[in-house]
This record gives sequence, structure tokens and C-alpha cells, in this order.
Amino acid sequence: MSQSRRSEEALAGAPIGPLMVKLALPAVAAQLINMLYNIVDRIYIGHIPEVGRTALTGLGVTFPILMLISAFTAFAGMGGAPLASIRLGAGDREGAEKILGNSTALLLILAAVLTAVFSLIKEPVLMAFGASEDTIGYALDYISIYLIGTVFVQLALGLNAYITAQGQALVAMCSVLIGAVLNIALDPVFIFGLRMGVKGAALATIISQGVSACWVVGFLCSKRSGLRIRPKNLRLEGRVIGKIASLGIAPFIMQSTESLVTVVLNSGLQFYGGDLYVGTVTVMQSVMQMVVMPVQGVTQGVQPIMSYNFGAQNYQRVRHTFRLLLRTTLTVTITAFLVVSLFPKPLALIFNDDSELVELVGKVMPIFFGGIWAFGAQMACQSAFMAMGQAKISLFLALLRKVILLVPLAIVLPMVTGDVMGIYVAEPVADILASATTLTLFLRKRKTLLPENK
Repeated sequence: MSQSRRSEEALAGAPIGPLMVKLALPAVAAQLINMLYNIVDRIYIGHIPEVGRTALTGLGVTFPILMLISAFTAFAGMGGAPLASIRLGAGDREGAEKILGNSTALLLILAAVLTAVFSLIKEPVLMAFGASEDTIGYALDYISIYLIGTVFVQLALGLNAYITAQGQALVAMCSVLIGAVLNIALDPVFIFGLRMGVKGAALATIISQGVSACWVVGFLCSKRSGLRIRPKNLRLEGRVIGKIASLGIAPFIMQSTESLVTVVLNSGLQFYGGDLYVGTVTVMQSVMQMVVMPVQGVTQGVQPIMSYNFGAQNYQRVRHTFRLLLRTTLTVTITAFLVVSLFPKPLALIFNDDSELVELVGKVMPIFFGGIWAFGAQMACQSAFMAMGQAKISLFLALLRKVILLVPLAIVLPMVTGDVMGIYVAEPVADILASATTLTLFLRKRKTLLPENK
């Protein structure tokens, strides 16, 4: 029996607890490793002698563009992968492969468009995102090189979801591990050894993503994969793209609104505080990644179990999986809340040793992360809705936390308080309200989506 067939049988009938561990651990590891691409860059850049703080802030203002590029990978990858799992659960392998092929073609088109557009408008966009005369040079140095590797980012991240979707989480982890290890090795060589600074960090990243992309595409074209990229499926079909888009719009909005949020935060912090305050967001977003990405790893690892069994109408198995998922995500986010509240300055020192910046981060980080403990509930429920193909609900929840709540709060609260602290308070208020709303909505929809008699 092939590995792909064994993976599908496990999704259908293996004990839930051990299966969750088997799929979630590699997915968590993959997310943590993937996080290293940007985190390691920031650590090295933040410690460049004399210019580290300014260079780190410059790198931070590129974050919205990086998130937009990543959001498009989620649009095609996370929009299609749950649908492919559902098709596999229903016994329709050909339909699953058609989704994969259309997603691949879509990712290539998106890569070409994104590279061209951002290359033309990068400087005014970066200035709008909070860059100053002191930081714009570093931001341009990084993003100009990074954009060359957009196609690698699209293929590596977007298609890796289809490896996870067929229950081969370990292979998906290796896809990310290869690139991350190479990035960690190349960063000090290019940044310090060749004295390329910020440009070296970007070059190391795109080389690493290129190698990772080759691995992912190679696997999905091989006999080792239960879902294969076939030339006949690369022709775009409106019906298939429509289905991918209807589900992919939610993760797209979730990630792209991170860019919107960063713009609002950076602009407000620049207005009320200056470069130093913009620098705090760069550090805290890095720490936020350290919290959110393991949770995303858990949800992505578990999602194929729910999707496959939802497609097979084994609703009891879906319910059991969700309960374990909710407990896991809440445990992670509550633990993160405690760690961040108790040790903000040591976390800040990971990214920069400037005493003024570390002191400020130590003051505002416990406030900024004040609602992270509740975030696990939203992530679990959001993932469950995605796994069951609930496009409209997923879209609403994607808009809720960032667009409906956080952005208006980040604009209004500093006006009310009269100082910069209102911006930091907006994050926990939005987190708590969004999590409570999401959990309530899931509990109301559960009986309809997952009837008790099956």
C-alpha cells in the first residue's frame, strides 16, 4: 500500500488523538520553521552595528507588502486545499487534482502580477506604510530584492498546503525545513560576511524560498504524492477557480488585513510617537508571529481530518476533532499570554539591544498582548468553518477581527486618550470581542453543520 493511500485511511479511521499529534506536530514545526525566514532576518538586521535599530524599523515597514504577497498564496493554497480534502473524502480524486492544477496556474499568474505591480509602486507604498527619510533606504534595499523571488514564495507556501491536505504533514514540514535551514545558514554570510546588510537578508530569503519551491513542485509531480500536478489540469476553469476563490477569500482577507493593520498602526505610531514607536510594532509583530504560527500549525495539521470526514459525512469524527483542537489552541494562547506578560523585555532583546527600544517594548507589550489568551478560540472555530467549506461565514470572521474591529479602534482610541497608548489598547479589545463572537457563532451553527445522528 502506498504512503498516500495509508495517509487517507488514517484520516478516515485512525484514533483522533494520536492522529492529531501525528499531523499537527509536523505542521507546527513547519510554521515555526517558516517563521524563521522573517524572524532570523530581523534578529540579524537588528544587531548590525550602529544602524541596527534604524535598519530594523526600515525592514518593519516592508511587512505589509510581505503579508500581501503571502495573502495571495493563502487565497489559492488555503482556498483550494480544504476543497481537495473534501473531494478526497468523497472519493473524487480526479476532482481533487483539478483543484490542485487550477491552484498551481493561479499562483503563477498571481506571482507575475504582484512582482510587476509592487516593483513599480514600491517607494510611495512604503512611505505610506510608515517609512521615514531615515528608514526608506533600508526598506527599498530589502523589498527590491525580495520581489524577484515572489514566484518562489507563491509556489512554496501555496502548494505546500496540498501536501498537508492529503495527510502527509511530515513531507510538508520538510518542504519548509529545507528552505529555513538554508536561510539561517546564508543570512550571516550575506549580511555580515559579504557586508550586504539588508540586501543580503533579502537575497538569502529568495534563494531559500527557491529551493523550497523546487522541492514542493517536485513532490507534487511525483508518484509519492496522492494528489499530482498534471498538465491537463493547469488550464483555468471558471467553475473551479470560483470555488477556490469563494473559500480562499477568507484566509486572504485574514492575512492581507494584517497589512492594513500594520499601515494603520505604523501611521498612527509615527504621528503620535515617531520612529521609536514604529520600531515597537516591528518587535511585537515578530513576537506575535512566534505565538500565532504554532497555533496556525495546529489548525492546518488538523484541518485535513475535519475536511476529509466532513466530505465522508462522518460528523461525529469532525465534532471530536474540533473539541480537541479548541482545547489545544486555547492552551497555547493562554500560555503565550502569561509568558509575554511576565517576560516582555527578554523577548524584545531577541530582536534588538537598544536600551530605549527595549524599555518601551517592555512597557507596551503586555498591553498589546492583553487579549491573546482568547485568540485560540477564534483560530479553532475559524479553521473548522474553513475545513467544512463554509465560505460566507469564514469571510465574515476574517473581516471581523481586523477590518470591523481593530482598524477603527486603532484610529479612534488614540483620539479619545489623546496619546499613543490608545493604539496599543486597540489590539486586546479587538481580540477579545472577535473571539467571543466567533465562538458564539460556531456553537449556534454546530447542530446544522454537524447533525448529531451521524
